[in-house]
Amino acid sequence: MAQASLPSPIRKRGDFADVTVAVAFGLGITITAIFLGLIPLLRSFSGSRDFVVYWATGQQLVHHANPFDWQTMGQIEHAAGYIGEGSYFMRNPPWSLPLAWPLGFFSARVAALPWSLLMLAILVFCVRTLWKMFGHTGSHLWLLGFAFPPALICVMEGQTSLFLLLGLVLFLRLHRTQPFWAGAALWFCTLKPHVFLPFALVLLLWIVVSRSYRILLGAFAAIAASCLVTELIDPSAWVQYMHWGRASGISNEFIPCLGVALRNMVDPAAKWLVFVPAVLGCLWAVSYFWPRRNHWDWIEHGNVLMLVSIVVAPYCWLYDQSLALPALLCAACRIRSRALLAALASMFILLELQPVYSSWLVSAFYLWPAPAWLVWYLVARNRIRSADVVSSPVTRSAESLA
Repeated sequence: MAQASLPSPIRKRGDFADVTVAVAFGLGITITAIFLGLIPLLRSFSGSRDFVVYWATGQQLVHHANPFDWQTMGQIEHAAGYIGEGSYFMRNPPWSLPLAWPLGFFSARVAALPWSLLMLAILVFCVRTLWKMFGHTGSHLWLLGFAFPPALICVMEGQTSLFLLLGLVLFLRLHRTQPFWAGAALWFCTLKPHVFLPFALVLLLWIVVSRSYRILLGAFAAIAASCLVTELIDPSAWVQYMHWGRASGISNEFIPCLGVALRNMVDPAAKWLVFVPAVLGCLWAVSYFWPRRNHWDWIEHGNVLMLVSIVVAPYCWLYDQSLALPALLCAACRIRSRALLAALASMFILLELQPVYSSWLVSAFYLWPAPAWLVWYLVARNRIRSADVVSSPVTRSAESLA
């Protein structure tokens, strides 16, 4: 008599959310891999990216020259393949100059790929750290982390915004167990302090309320050390930076963020208008923090604070929105709604394809991502809380029967 065969195990089929996440990951990684593969082959890829400004700054520092000299910087950048008008400068505070200094020992073509690979390594480290923090959840957390368009733009352009993400992730990871080093990690966030205004205000209040002064000590120590190194590399950096800042004309540029859009809509000459959303954001941040001050959680409460900081920042490019990654991944790993997960991945795909039909980075089309991350997170958080409320009676009943 023939032996009855056991039924084959049922395989879970991927749904639309899985497909969308996979497409976002595949598209983002493919574009990034092609870009990185072309860097050693095409000279124009070294000079046409934001990387060229860090390399040119390093060249000036190594030769003890002014990294904010209009004529010389323009000559160095155009010789490397930069095709834009005028000169391009590092806009970060002077204590960030030590980051660019090592690049001055190499040619632009030699340094370009390692610099982008460093950005990629930072992204991998941050995603892996977040994965551990959020409980080793499913693979979609990995895929969404590596597919986040603002972070991939940093890898391709050689932008330093991933250093900001590194500082934020390290702070979230270390603030309970190693507060001094958590504070030291915040040095990376000072590379672009304008993106953190509400976040920084609440951080200072929290330090005072919780008496976490070792975090403040670590931050001051890191800033002091970087200032000392800057002084050794370029003693005139502070004066040079201030002179450049007064003549740079940055305040007249179009940047796709809420503050600049408000200024251009109301009165382009009223430069102070770009700070109105930031001031309102800081007021909201204080009102949000104070009732929660005694049970403040930087994962639970800090996520929305960071997203609001991005939205109201007076100066924020798309790649600076890499800072939204911890909040989005935290919600993505907890959300049960496949539709919301698919919506997030679809936004990734839309951004990955957006350069095809809009100007690169400076287009007004890029006004939508920062508010979109905040809205998606708030909706996802509400759904997560609703699911927790619904499941809690069932959990209590099961525990009573155990």
